[in-house]
Amino acid sequence: MPDPRPAPALWLVDKPAGPTSHDIVARVRRALPRRTKVGHTGTLDPFATGLLVVMVGRATRLAPYMAGLDKTYRATLRTGFTSASGDPEGPIAPGGEPVDGARVAEVLPAFVGAGTQRVPALSAVKVDGERLYRRARRGEQVTAPQRTVVIHALEMLEDHGDGRVSIEVRCGPGTYVRSLAADIGERIGCGAYCEALRRTAVGTLSVDDAVAPEEVGEAGGLDPLRGLAHLPARRLGPGEAQRLRHGVPVDARGAAGEEPVALVYEERLLGVAVPREGLLRPAVILDAA
Repeated sequence: MPDPRPAPALWLVDKPAGPTSHDIVARVRRALPRRTKVGHTGTLDPFATGLLVVMVGRATRLAPYMAGLDKTYRATLRTGFTSASGDPEGPIAPGGEPVDGARVAEVLPAFVGAGTQRVPALSAVKVDGERLYRRARRGEQVTAPQRTVVIHALEMLEDHGDGRVSIEVRCGPGTYVRSLAADIGERIGCGAYCEALRRTAVGTLSVDDAVAPEEVGEAGGLDPLRGLAHLPARRLGPGEAQRLRHGVPVDARGAAGEEPVALVYEERLLGVAVPREGLLRPAVILDAA
């Protein structure tokens, strides 16, 4: 009996400010047949807008292969103030005399490359099994963990006047732009927080191709192959595709190391395999037999 649920797909959703990423996923799920699996590849804060990559059906199994993609943001920083949350939620307090874009631009190069960043107290990261934001909102004093992050590029975009500047950030996974804004504020000496944030790209996927949440439906979306452009691809013949659908490995044909390989059949993603001992062993198959 044919599966009535939608085919595996990626939807590029332009998230508005206000709802959480979970809210957007729930909204998409309600628009699809019952029991359709829906997920996303990386959370956006409620105040943030922009690209949320939503996975539908068996495409949700590809999340581990997209978790490490670089992300690009446009952030508006308000200098001269600090925010306990790092964003407009606050509380917000004066930090010093606001500065202009030239002063902010002077310090940006110092943040490019690998560095250590403290996770915001109001974040969904778990400490001792509980979300940080829940403990912070109860007034508990919690030391937020630190993590190593990589910022690939950091560019001044616009000086809006009145201490507000826009920057573009291209960074590796796990980077908090809110924390970056606070660190920039500390470096310039007057404080800063992230007043507005928009994610413009995830890997090679762009918000320019995104749709509003209410436009997601049973038909359409992108072939999941678009989300795996960073992986080497192996084009399959009919016999190889059929064997992989049944969980049978095929010849690796020169695939090196242990890097996952995108399996392409008839210009669509069949799944992902991992090279082992000269064979491509299926890890995820989107239309298994």
